[in-house]
Amino acid sequence: MKFASTGLTDPGLVRPYNQDSHYIDPEGRFFILADGMGGHAGGEEASRIATQVVKDYLEANWDAPIESYDLIEKAVYQANEGILEDQSTNPARADMGTTLVMILFRNEETWRAHVGDSRLYRLREGNLEQITLDHTWISQAIRAGEITLEDAKHHPWRHVLSQCLGRRDLYEGIDIQQIEDTLPGDRFLLCSDGLTEEVAPELIGKSLGETENLEEAASLLVQNAKDGGGSDNITVVLVAVKE
Repeated sequence: MKFASTGLTDPGLVRPYNQDSHYIDPEGRFFILADGMGGHAGGEEASRIATQVVKDYLEANWDAPIESYDLIEKAVYQANEGILEDQSTNPARADMGTTLVMILFRNEETWRAHVGDSRLYRLREGNLEQITLDHTWISQAIRAGEITLEDAKHHPWRHVLSQCLGRRDLYEGIDIQQIEDTLPGDRFLLCSDGLTEEVAPELIGKSLGETENLEEAASLLVQNAKDGGGSDNITVVLVAVKE
């Protein structure tokens, strides 16, 4: 498979800083997005560490005789350890953490992983599918039937994460899955919640498929989020599967 890709990040309209981070592998092998938390310096550093450590580990071990699941798991654990180490040596950043979402194309297989509420979507033939499930209190409550989707939109706990990087109890919180049926024409969207909090899925799907130009699609998505209020940092990474 061959891929086209682009990424775009914006601080939004409210925050003067940007705690999001993303990375696009020049060879099109993997794509990473992280959304930090814990104050300006803390969140920015946590997302930077996560993105950098995962990138470095994947590059160093890409051709090693290791299954893709194990490769991803070890990369994410390394990133978590990197954040924990920084917390211990910098008490001012002791509460920092970050989400992480990634997609990886290796050995003719597609894999995805995430921790937190940054999301992965797939657009196929005009239909948008959310691939990841948020690691949040509100998402768990919806799946358990304890709260409705409508009530969740305005619930005061809707941003409370049930898992993120930068925690010692991460070991049950990484969601790693193979995506079985990647096809030419598919478009994948990695995004922080600065997009999904402001833009409805219907508009995300419409904007993602409105133009063949990925840069234009990314700009349109970010502008949609800013039009919706731009209350948080907005980051999108788009990956198009070619013939």
